[in-house]
Amino acid sequence: MDMENPAVIVAISVLATLFVVGLVVVVTGGSRLRLAIQAYRRVASDESFAEKVKQLFEEGPKEEKPSGTPLRALALLQREGRLLDFLLEDIQGYDDAQIGAAVRDIQRKCQAALKEHVTLEPILPKEEGETVEVPAGFDPSAIRLIGNVSGDPPFRGTLLHHGWRAKEIKLPTPTGGQDELVLMPAEVELP
Repeated sequence: MDMENPAVIVAISVLATLFVVGLVVVVTGGSRLRLAIQAYRRVASDESFAEKVKQLFEEGPKEEKPSGTPLRALALLQREGRLLDFLLEDIQGYDDAQIGAAVRDIQRKCQAALKEHVTLEPILPKEEGETVEVPAGFDPSAIRLIGNVSGDPPFRGTLLHHGWRAKEIKLPTPTGGQDELVLMPAEVELP
């Protein structure tokens, strides 16, 4: 093979390019290559799209705002029963009777809100103190073994707490434009 012949050099270059493209298609399943070709065509023909792509490269990754979704239940308990206010207040200066009266009211309101928006069921439907059997293949996120844990399941032990699992969740969805990280808005009374 004559490596100085331009036709040979072009043929080898074309084959090498086809090999690299084929390798990219195999590794990515072709989806990224198709996307790159679509993006190239659109950048070449659409100036506004090209500007957006340019900004992506110039700005780098944007810092994402955390989701407020996990906080919806906490916001609900604050709104209905003022749970956060109670938990964050220094109660050391109050006597037991004052605390007991406040806790009774907070518990009643939070319990009502919880029962309205979350359906709970016990993980192990037995009474605390009863003997239970934990089978092989149990879910360690649902059952925590405490004490002398050795050997292989099934395990037999005393139920300390039956656990809770949410069977259904009916939390309100915030309206558009609302900051999901606000658990309780500040209240200002105007004269």
